[in-house]
Amino acid sequence: MIYSVEPRLLSGAVDAPPSKSYAHRAIICAALSDGVSRIIGVSMSDDISATVGAMRALGASIDIDGDMLTVRGIHGMVDGDVVIDCAESGSTLRFIIPVALTRCTGKIRLIGRGRLGARPLSPYFEIFDSQGIYYRNDSDADRLDLTLQGTLISDNFELAGDVSSQFISGLLLALISAEYDSSIKITTPLQSADYIKMTLDVMSDYGAVVSYDAMEREFTVFGNQSYDSSRYAGEGYKVEGDYSQAAFYFVANALGCSVKIDGLNALSAQGDAKVKDMLLYLAGAPQDKELRFDVSNVPDIVPVFAVACALRKGVTRLVNAGRLRLKECDRFAATVENIGALGGDIYAVGDTIVIRGVDGFKGGARIKGHNDHRMVMSAAIASCRCDGAIEITDCESVNKSYPDFFDRFVSLGGSIERID
Repeated sequence: MIYSVEPRLLSGAVDAPPSKSYAHRAIICAALSDGVSRIIGVSMSDDISATVGAMRALGASIDIDGDMLTVRGIHGMVDGDVVIDCAESGSTLRFIIPVALTRCTGKIRLIGRGRLGARPLSPYFEIFDSQGIYYRNDSDADRLDLTLQGTLISDNFELAGDVSSQFISGLLLALISAEYDSSIKITTPLQSADYIKMTLDVMSDYGAVVSYDAMEREFTVFGNQSYDSSRYAGEGYKVEGDYSQAAFYFVANALGCSVKIDGLNALSAQGDAKVKDMLLYLAGAPQDKELRFDVSNVPDIVPVFAVACALRKGVTRLVNAGRLRLKECDRFAATVENIGALGGDIYAVGDTIVIRGVDGFKGGARIKGHNDHRMVMSAAIASCRCDGAIEITDCESVNKSYPDFFDRFVSLGGSIERID
């Protein structure tokens, strides 16, 4: 799907969509608990649909009514073989692998599409080798096809801190149901700590106990626990607003728009909440000062934050951005390519993106969406400061995380026309 987007300044009010990160975790904890509970404020994006489908495959009953899920938890083990479709959701894949290995007696086949088959899984494979868990990976660059069989047991695990936090979160979510206590030792400085904090927050909300020794960089996961969803049988667990998606509107405001963003938790643990401070610093710094942002812990907001950097006079460096290469597309290369296509002055040096500000973007360009929701939405926000219409490909990819993004975009005064 290709949209032609006219340059317009956005104005009005918009509710931040529910946090995908919190919703993934709440669905898993509710599904692993006994009894019936509700989760309120869920946007049924493709990624969240994948996690719902995964927990259904493991035996949970999940009914969907608008933005509310009613979850009847899994009882006991899953007998027989299961097939879990992770679609293109890296969170679903990495969370479900250890969870399934504590719940299934038969073979577990995980399938998916897009670049999901190319997402790194070596930290899990190393654990499988050490515990004798069978795995066969028939994935390729265009699809996921991974078969597992075995049981994840209590252990003393070691993981590097610069791997995706999803591996650590997946183990944390799963290991409370193991027979004995486990430890997870982080062997290098921990990145994406905010995502792990979200995992621990949701686990605590559902009654699980995990301790963390910051000096030793070690988690202790107490075994033989169960998630308790009884407190959410009535009013339900409320999913807070998503700073990762709100970032598009914060950047729009930095470009001259006037969008009021409702539904965000000012005290949120979400790491992407830092976008507010990053934009304030960007706007307040002297134009002749070279700025440097370490984006290792906020990779999801880099494509749209780079749009704001490209329209700031002076030089901005986004350092430690290498993890962007391992997302739905190579977001590192795509960010450089797309801002360059709009007339921005941008280039890469190692894992750093270097941006020299320009006065505005040019119209007339066709911007590749790279089948990546964040690249598409970033291009739409950039259109606000173009001197003519631009075309954006792969616009249907917003369904992965924010299905009604373009509806909200138009309601705020944006102008789009489908041309293919």
